[in-house]
Amino acid sequence: MALGATVFRCELQVSDMDRGYYATHDLTVAQHPSETDERMMVRILAFALHADERLSFTRGISTDDEPDLWLRALNDDIALWIELGQPDEKRIRRACGRARGVVVYGYQARAARVWWEQIKGKLSRFDHLQVRVLADTVAAELGVLVQRGMRFQVMIQDGEAWVSDDRHQVRVTWESLK
Repeated sequence: MALGATVFRCELQVSDMDRGYYATHDLTVAQHPSETDERMMVRILAFALHADERLSFTRGISTDDEPDLWLRALNDDIALWIELGQPDEKRIRRACGRARGVVVYGYQARAARVWWEQIKGKLSRFDHLQVRVLADTVAAELGVLVQRGMRFQVMIQDGEAWVSDDRHQVRVTWESLK
């Protein structure tokens, strides 16, 4: 018998001073059995960094034709495609062909930099592609915050973010590779 997803509830208060976006999102996050707490928290972080009323989680890990998150325009076009980790070059090219904007978040810094060096030449023509690598300890620090019911405040300003709950505060920084 296959294991089912674990469901988490998350109240996410976003104060994005860089974009002038302030809202609270009540999220239901399904964690695939093969997904680590750290990766799930990076998904929640990516949601906060691009928060919008139409941004949503997809079926994620178990599907080849959907990203981890996407923002659908009112006409159902894909305005933003967000991937985590180190997707292969073919997947990124396909995403760039389908979406107006594509963002990849690497969260294992050393491996992500090596991965990017290997494929960046093949993807340099895509002006609407962004590749960001989170600082080394960010995913692990976020993983500590996992609970079945979570409440986070996320403040984004000057290209960095602070994620906090009633127990911890995590400073989130990233390096833009593209």
